[in-house]
Amino acid sequence: MTLEDQLKQKTYYKMFINEHEEIHPIRVLGEEFQEEASKDLPNLSAIRFAQGEVYFHHKDYEAAIFKWENITDELVPWAKKNTADAYYELGLLSTAEDIYTTISTDNDTLNTEVALQLFSLYFERGKTDAAISTIKRTIAANPEYPNVTEIARAFFEGQQDWNNAVELAISEAMRSGELSWFEILNDYVDKGVTKAHAPGYFTQALILLFQIDKKKFEQLVSSLWKSYQHEESYFTWIREINQLFFQLDLEREDNWHELSKLHKHEYFDLIEGRYYIKMLQEFVPDLLTNWLRLADERNVVIAAAAVLSWNELFPTSISLSIVTEAEKLISVTETDIDELEESLALFDTIIDWAVAHDMGANNRYKWLVEQLVDFDRQHLLVTGLSGSGKSTFVNSVLGEDLQDSPTSSIVMFKDGKEEEIIEITDREISRLEGFTEFQERMDRRRHALESIIDFKLPNQFLQENKLAFIDTPGLKGNHNDRFEVLKNLHVADAVLFVIDGNAPFRDKERGILVQIQELAPDIPVHFLLSKMDTIADEQEALRIYQETKSLIQSILPDATVFAFSSQYERGQQMKDIKEFLQSIKVTRNLEDKRLAKLLYFIRTTIASLLQRRIDVENQLVESIRWNEEMHTKLNGAVNQVKDTVVQKTRAISNSYQTIRESIQKDIEKAVPAMLKECSSLIKEDSNFSNIHLDLNNEMNRRLQEYLELTVLPKYYHSLQEWINTSKEEFDQAQEYLNELSEGFNLMYGEDHLALVCDIKVLDDWLRDIDRMTSRFQLEAVNILLRRTPSQFLLKSAGKLFGAISQNTAMLYNKYKAFVENDDYAETIADVSKQFFQPFELFEKSLERDITLFFRNPLNRLTAAVDEARVGIESNQDLLNKMNANPEMFRDPLTLFGVRLRQFEWMTVAGKGMQTIY
Repeated sequence: MTLEDQLKQKTYYKMFINEHEEIHPIRVLGEEFQEEASKDLPNLSAIRFAQGEVYFHHKDYEAAIFKWENITDELVPWAKKNTADAYYELGLLSTAEDIYTTISTDNDTLNTEVALQLFSLYFERGKTDAAISTIKRTIAANPEYPNVTEIARAFFEGQQDWNNAVELAISEAMRSGELSWFEILNDYVDKGVTKAHAPGYFTQALILLFQIDKKKFEQLVSSLWKSYQHEESYFTWIREINQLFFQLDLEREDNWHELSKLHKHEYFDLIEGRYYIKMLQEFVPDLLTNWLRLADERNVVIAAAAVLSWNELFPTSISLSIVTEAEKLISVTETDIDELEESLALFDTIIDWAVAHDMGANNRYKWLVEQLVDFDRQHLLVTGLSGSGKSTFVNSVLGEDLQDSPTSSIVMFKDGKEEEIIEITDREISRLEGFTEFQERMDRRRHALESIIDFKLPNQFLQENKLAFIDTPGLKGNHNDRFEVLKNLHVADAVLFVIDGNAPFRDKERGILVQIQELAPDIPVHFLLSKMDTIADEQEALRIYQETKSLIQSILPDATVFAFSSQYERGQQMKDIKEFLQSIKVTRNLEDKRLAKLLYFIRTTIASLLQRRIDVENQLVESIRWNEEMHTKLNGAVNQVKDTVVQKTRAISNSYQTIRESIQKDIEKAVPAMLKECSSLIKEDSNFSNIHLDLNNEMNRRLQEYLELTVLPKYYHSLQEWINTSKEEFDQAQEYLNELSEGFNLMYGEDHLALVCDIKVLDDWLRDIDRMTSRFQLEAVNILLRRTPSQFLLKSAGKLFGAISQNTAMLYNKYKAFVENDDYAETIADVSKQFFQPFELFEKSLERDITLFFRNPLNRLTAAVDEARVGIESNQDLLNKMNANPEMFRDPLTLFGVRLRQFEWMTVAGKGMQTIY
């Protein structure tokens, strides 16, 4: 053990007791001290130092401190350090810290030991920053010191100080080149604690690791790649790692399986349709270049195809040497990639993208693709001119009258456990309930070709021959009409062209054949000569057959011609048909041909979506124009209805006021006359002291009788007539609104607006009028009991002079004159007020009630105005986005095309098959 090791471990004292191990160190050192002290020039520092160590080990820290404070030789720095250790053990941490920080020495070991003690002290005192600073300074000064980096790593991990832990792992890996530190770093990456570091932070460490161990390099790159995948810095990582790969001497022979897989995954993720091409042009060329450089055997062909397909879209974006290498590799390298699975994955990605961007469900294309991957049965497309006998042939073979009239849709007949009929359109998939509903579909003409009928039925012939018949509507002369029928041609493995034996292979049929060959040159076409039983002469029938066959084979040497008659003996006929159909079945490279068709439908889907984007834009423009027009018209309708409300309110209210005023005039005319007639009740012998009371009561009685028996019935009948007049006004308004809604619904193309008024308003009026006119009770009116001067004098005179007979004539004349000459204005006002009082609330609510009558139409029209406005705004926003970011739709579809082209390079072109366009 070296002297420094002894000083570190406080075992310096063992130098004095080697031959005295059986004696206690204190005694040995005491005797040594006494012996040294007896000398003329004693050197006691070494012994005191050793004694301090022994005391320290026996936890007598104060004695140890005393000994170490009296050291005077070269051991002083170590003595200070040990003194601080003793104070540390005593729990006097501040004192210990002060002593540690005063130690000054050139000894690296001592400095490191002091630093480690300070680090522990800071950690214990919770001075984390000081502890971090101290341990980092210690590593920088003496990284080779035993366990110092392990102590630091354990501390950083314990504190979850991952930034310093990662920094330590990087610096130690770079300094030492030890794989263990790279493994620690990889572990940190896997834990996800390195994401805060910029991708370029690891570049130099990766370069060094590549030189040391390529497999460990691949492992670390893979871990970093996955850790950045969902971070904002991911694309920075892609850029950095590809630049790094350009600096390295990558060899495909090193079998970079994981990196090859990561490049593949990243490339397909980038071109999945979520990113714009402008951004991808920055990443993809470098990504593809490096992928080709390191692609393993399983991925080298797909990498080469990716390079070639991207280069087709963006020439010169990838270096010529890489493109040349890709061309070479794809032509000489075999691959075991599951081409069908990859192509189906692409198709599913396109469909999912279309659904996510409101581009329709594309059910027809999905159904067609499902048929292509059904390798258990072959598809025979049966077509021909209208009236050629096609449906008769299908019914004969299937043994059922499934078509009693020409079909209007594409129908696929195939074997199934039970009858099941499904109609497929781009928008929806619906089940047809039985043959009757199926026949209804066959009889229609409008939009018939927008759907496909999938007709499953238990059928022995289809099952045994593993066939499915695709029956088409009869073809016509128009080229475009024929295209609509034949656009699904590629789902077929072979075509059976039915021609009429009475007029075989006319010019029109030749034109159809040319069109079929243009659309699907790789699909074999065979012919069925129908209605042969209608040719009476057997020799003539044979001649027609031979001439037709010769003519057909001069154009299509490989075509087969079969003569068919529904009148032939069925058993023999079916045997011949079976042999014929078996002979024309495709037996070579069926899966490869189906794959080529699948790629065709993928291309067709992409093209249709591109066209749909244009259609959507046109629809948005038209929708905005239509909504603007509707918005203007609806606003006009709202104003018209509001004018109608004002008009009807004025008319109905004025009509009511006319009735009220008429009744008011009746009261004003009748009441004075009625009251004046009461003068006949005054006699010369009347009791003038209280005659005013009798007259007042009689007047009230007559008023009550008049109002209840005359005025009230007349008012009731007038109001009934007013109700009828109001109803006519309301009916006119409703009729106008009906015409208005019909006009708008014609523009909407559906019953969108129902402008129905609230006719219950009239019922409420009738109920209120019945209630208010059922009876009338007049509260006693003070007619002759008022305190007017004239009445006061008259009543006073009656009381004063009524008992004197000489004055009766005078009182008689005065009373009579008063009753006959009074204008009764106050009485009229009082009576009118009482009579009309029950109707006041009704009168005041007339305007509100009429408004309620029109409330629903107004609300509905206002809502329609808002709908049109929202339609304008939302469609304009979407149109603006489409115009501002045309790449939002164009770029994903373009990238799908790149991916499709990649599969064509891998499959169709690589196998020498013709690409279908």
